[in-house]
Amino acid sequence: MNSEEKNLKLKLLTVSPSPHIRGNNSTAKIMLTVIIALVPAVFAGCLIFGYRALTVILITIISCLVFERLFDLITRRPNTIGDFSAFLTGLLLGMNLPSSVPYYIPVIGAFVAIVIVKCLFGGIGQNFANPAIAARIILAVCFAGQMGNFAVPVKSFTTFDAVTAPTPLSAEYFTVGTDKVLPFTLTDMLYGTTGGTIGETCAIALIIGGVILIIAKIITPTIPLSFIGTVFILTFLYTGSIDETIYYTLAGGLMLGAFFMATDYTTSPLTERGKLIFGIGCGLITFVIRFFTKMPEGVSFSILLMNLLTPLIDDIMLTHPIGMKKIKRVKE
Repeated sequence: MNSEEKNLKLKLLTVSPSPHIRGNNSTAKIMLTVIIALVPAVFAGCLIFGYRALTVILITIISCLVFERLFDLITRRPNTIGDFSAFLTGLLLGMNLPSSVPYYIPVIGAFVAIVIVKCLFGGIGQNFANPAIAARIILAVCFAGQMGNFAVPVKSFTTFDAVTAPTPLSAEYFTVGTDKVLPFTLTDMLYGTTGGTIGETCAIALIIGGVILIIAKIITPTIPLSFIGTVFILTFLYTGSIDETIYYTLAGGLMLGAFFMATDYTTSPLTERGKLIFGIGCGLITFVIRFFTKMPEGVSFSILLMNLLTPLIDDIMLTHPIGMKKIKRVKE
């Protein structure tokens, strides 16, 4: 038996860890699909808030790409720009910012998201939290004034209105006689002609993007439906009004968070039961923050908190092969 035959037999006997059957999806394809699903919301956000919204998004994307490439060069790691994860992080971060923020804030946010939250923890697949979510929270804490200054929707893409606009969650109700009237109409909420961050106001565009992800089998509907459904049910039980319930379900970053950030592969549970618990937890925390604290919105904080609990959820919901017995730990 010659050496070539020996090598061939060794290759045939090689046992590798799972998965043994691999699909056609790659990281780059998945990221590109999510980016495509975000296009309707990006387009809507730029139409609603004008050229400055597009500028902020471009700054975050370019900054994320530059910081990731610089980190790769400094640490002598392979070039990871081609997997489009940094591009997607920049896009999501830009959509989580008001169009009126000073241009240095997106750059700082990109550094936090890419270098601190992602790369220092080992890169894609190793981060403990969604980078865009973590960066938005840090920016909201450090630059509360600028991050809370939401521009008024513009009438033309080439204009920019620096006047601060109330968001659906911060605006006060109108009183007509003895009746309370919601600050914005259902049409306003669906089309996004309200104050808010660049990518969170247009509910129709976000729902379209979410449906694209589900049809493409990039995500399952478990987390979005349990997240949004929990907020819907708890809000209805608290307010007793279907109009207010629909209003609060469409308001804020709920749609953006539920479809595009809570479903992040790395920071969400692996099993469907775990995803259900994750979504319900996000919805519960969002509801509590919205109605029982002085903060108008709680989507980002809820996702971050549940990201930290994901390893515990996976451990509890870990499935065991049929016939396998649990090993009892013996105290020494």
